[in-house]
Amino acid sequence: MTLLQLAVIAVVQGITEFLPISSSAHLLLIPEVTGWTYQGLVIDLASHVGSLLAVVAYFHRDVWTATVGAADLVRGKRTPARRLLLLLIVATVPIVIAGAALVGFGGGGELAFLRNIQVIGWTLIGFAILLYLVDRAGMTIRRIEYMTYGQAVVIGILQILALAPGTSRSGITMTGGRLLGFERIEAARFASLMSIPAILAAATPSAIALVQSGDVAAGIDAAITVGLTFFAALVALAAMMRWLRFASFAPFVVYRLILGGIVLYWVYV
Repeated sequence: MTLLQLAVIAVVQGITEFLPISSSAHLLLIPEVTGWTYQGLVIDLASHVGSLLAVVAYFHRDVWTATVGAADLVRGKRTPARRLLLLLIVATVPIVIAGAALVGFGGGGELAFLRNIQVIGWTLIGFAILLYLVDRAGMTIRRIEYMTYGQAVVIGILQILALAPGTSRSGITMTGGRLLGFERIEAARFASLMSIPAILAAATPSAIALVQSGDVAAGIDAAITVGLTFFAALVALAAMMRWLRFASFAPFVVYRLILGGIVLYWVYV
């Protein structure tokens, strides 16, 4: 792949992974606009690794807390650290079950019809409107420290909707957080932490396939992709979290509406 292709894929993946604008939609739109072919397992895995490193770096305190919580869980100690870990586990269970069910019923091929430009246009618009309405009407009184396991399950179930490109994993989980009355910054924080097991789950099949293929010739391309994705994701994540301390999700909603409108115009007109 050319350096331009690597840069575009890495930067798009990095910026869109944690913003509520759907990374899957943008990555599916790239070949439609440019005519490029699929980037391959190595680059796909490298972009996920870069995103994972970025969220771990930005939320390193929460990641360390969850790590300590794992030790507390083993020792049977009831601590806030253990509770954070259990909240993330509980919130991840629904998507794991859904993914396992898809694999069991044909490897997810049943959802192939969703991976088209028309669906992306409608999901970009539909879930943008939902995020706007929930963000405007929802209370802003709760923090993660007071989240119940039932609330974590609700957010986890909503995450399943992100299997449809254009929905946005981060967007729908932030919508769930706002629906339950969590502060914007807290909804974004929990959604970002939920991305760690989600990214691991998404990257694992690519890693297994890469190991089985024995292809290690693209090491330099992979390193470039990891670095660019990490930087882009870290900047985007920091900017979003700073913005949400003082403002709403409105800019992301507007962007989704515009992009969705362009996509639907492209499809129908």
